[in-house]
Amino acid sequence: MRTRTLGTGLDVGTVGLGCMGMSDFYGPHDDAQSVTVLDRALELGVTLYDTSDMYGIGHNEELLGGWLARTRDRVVLATKFGIERSPDDPTRRRVRGDAAYVRQACDASLRRLGTDHIDLWYQHRVDPTIPIEETVGAMAELVAAGKVRHLGLSEAAAETIRRAHAVHPITAVQTEWSLWSRDIEDEVAPTCRELGIGIVPYSPLGRGFLTGTITSVDELAETDFRRHNPRFAGDALGHNLDAAAALAEIAAGLGITQGQLALAWVLSRGDDVVPIPGTRRTGYLEENVAAADVVLDDAVLARIEELVPRGSFAGDRYPDMTPVNGVTPPPAQH
Repeated sequence: MRTRTLGTGLDVGTVGLGCMGMSDFYGPHDDAQSVTVLDRALELGVTLYDTSDMYGIGHNEELLGGWLARTRDRVVLATKFGIERSPDDPTRRRVRGDAAYVRQACDASLRRLGTDHIDLWYQHRVDPTIPIEETVGAMAELVAAGKVRHLGLSEAAAETIRRAHAVHPITAVQTEWSLWSRDIEDEVAPTCRELGIGIVPYSPLGRGFLTGTITSVDELAETDFRRHNPRFAGDALGHNLDAAAALAEIAAGLGITQGQLALAWVLSRGDDVVPIPGTRRTGYLEENVAAADVVLDDAVLARIEELVPRGSFAGDRYPDMTPVNGVTPPPAQH
């Protein structure tokens, strides 16, 4: 696989792997099958593996930790901190960014991952009660201590990114970006480009919707969070299926899958973009990795923009996007 550079010096494969679904939010998990997918990803040249301490309330990091015992030197390991979930009630969560918690979270992740350093460490959500300078300052101390190599932010606003970058260089910003969700294009992406920060889009396949394999929530597991996602419900679902049908027509004309078209579009946004589609199946993994070789010419990109322009998909990204004190609350996933 070809490589791309995040920030000023973190080289990774063009397509990474999001590991969240191996532990949480998309129905029952199978650790053995997940390890098979991880092994196959490494064979295919995937180097960037993304997790978080809140996925499965530590389970996802532990899963990767067992796998890393034999693969660590070939992996760029990314994890996140900052959203606390209660084992007694996983739906309860709070955001923390105070310096003491930053240090505590790092050590806990290192233990679960069974490694002495994290290659790319993100603040999962910005704590509105703590100055970003305090949080990133504490993160920078861990870089100096050798526990972390590169710093990142997830779902941060443009001004927050600027303030964080002034404290310590930010290597990557992780946020949702796809044909399904393009809010990043207003301020966040331009700010990242100005500062030389890489962009790591999560959900580049629109929670799987852009693959064309989901037509009803009845097809999803009872514990799949998409059953409660506004974009998969009621009139919004019907509207979104119509929009996706246009993409299916374009993909068929190119001899590729809808998912590959969606990923190729994200990759076309720039060489500083490294999407992290998640999957628990080797077949979908291989399909996603093959999308790195799909080149969309100007005519195809123009056709996509004509048929599925920004704003084509209806519904909020998450069940509750109501701001609290001017801050959008963190979702229970990503």
